[in-house]
Amino acid sequence: MCPSYMVTREEKHSTRGRARLLWEMLDGRGNGKKGWREESVFNALDLCLGCKGCKADCPVNVDMATYKAEFLSHYYKARLRPMHAYAFGLIHIGARMAQVAPSLVNFVNRAPILSDLLKTLLGVAPQRRMPAFARQTFKSWFAARRFRNGGQPRVILWPDTFNNFFHPETATAAVEVLEQAGFEVVVPIDDLCCGRPLYDYGMLHTARRWLLKILRVLRPEIEAGTPLIVLEPSCTAVFRDELTEMLPQNEEARRLQKQTFTLAEFLMKRAPNFQAPKLSRKALLHGHCHHKAIMKTMCDVELLKEMGVNFENPATGCCGMAGAFGFERNHYEVSVACGERLLLPSVRKQARDTLIIADGFSCREQVRQLTDRIPLHTTQVLKMAMDSGPRGTPGDYPEQEFIAREPPIPSVTKTLTLLGLGAFAFISAGSLRGRRRLAQTK
Repeated sequence: MCPSYMVTREEKHSTRGRARLLWEMLDGRGNGKKGWREESVFNALDLCLGCKGCKADCPVNVDMATYKAEFLSHYYKARLRPMHAYAFGLIHIGARMAQVAPSLVNFVNRAPILSDLLKTLLGVAPQRRMPAFARQTFKSWFAARRFRNGGQPRVILWPDTFNNFFHPETATAAVEVLEQAGFEVVVPIDDLCCGRPLYDYGMLHTARRWLLKILRVLRPEIEAGTPLIVLEPSCTAVFRDELTEMLPQNEEARRLQKQTFTLAEFLMKRAPNFQAPKLSRKALLHGHCHHKAIMKTMCDVELLKEMGVNFENPATGCCGMAGAFGFERNHYEVSVACGERLLLPSVRKQARDTLIIADGFSCREQVRQLTDRIPLHTTQVLKMAMDSGPRGTPGDYPEQEFIAREPPIPSVTKTLTLLGLGAFAFISAGSLRGRRRLAQTK
């Protein structure tokens, strides 16, 4: 059942209600006479989290996430989108630009006054913290390390935007796990992105262009049958779902779809020499919505059982963050209400030494911002078992050892001081240029 409908209980937010409004729009009846510019349809779809739950749960497999993407593509044709659509939809481009000076960007994103102004400009909820950019990306780390396992079976580890620019420690752990399992890990050098956030904002032309670039760059590996391992579930879903929907006649797209795996899928299905490290710990497992709807979580459950983890896998539903949905000012309350239905209370009642496992970037961010816990990715749980043995990391909050520390929030005094110095430097530079021009005229 749709997460937003379970919060609002309004018929227009149910799968049935949205499908009805879309049918009326296409048929030109009722409130659908304005076609793709119909505001009632826009308002009904606005609270769709794009979780794909309806595609898996609905008896007729209604894919409201795809319908929403198609509608927004037409709705905004020849029109400007809201600022948050560009900021989050094109996050891959923004993240690349932020790597010029990640510390400075993090300062602006977190400093009092500056962060408030930025959130207002972008339409971000003031209660949210902007995720911090890593000082070193995963791809930079990988390029600088020594080549290993040459001659062993090759696998491609996909450097998705979230685990490359924000949480590289997740991807570095995956490299160690795969290499210990006897594989040669390769990472694409080219700047590639599956465009996951683009679908949320209907930027379908850009998404198609980025997918074609991926197929062009990865063509030799696709033809060789090299497995593609993707750590972010929403990105895995692009290769397993959107890729062939966008390019239905493309043979390479169909082949890549079959060669794409989550980490747990690959280890349990395609790694005959892999022996799961033992870990006698309690854990709470939360599956990303796209993971549950498209790839399913059977392999993740099987992997944790083989490791010996004593875990709960409750039906926690949608976390409510849903990509950038929960960051948007107009969606914040619904986002929190979705998380507070089941997931967040389940996390809060866990003992402090219990592991919280969630592979989705948005799921981890929702839990991180609304509880005192930080979830681990499955690959980090594997690394814990490899490094620390069956008992894992001792003590409370064991995730702290595997999560990069976020930069501190600057004080108001420090922010005002730096702003004053910046203004002084700007005024001084302008004054100096004015003096030079005056001297040249004499």
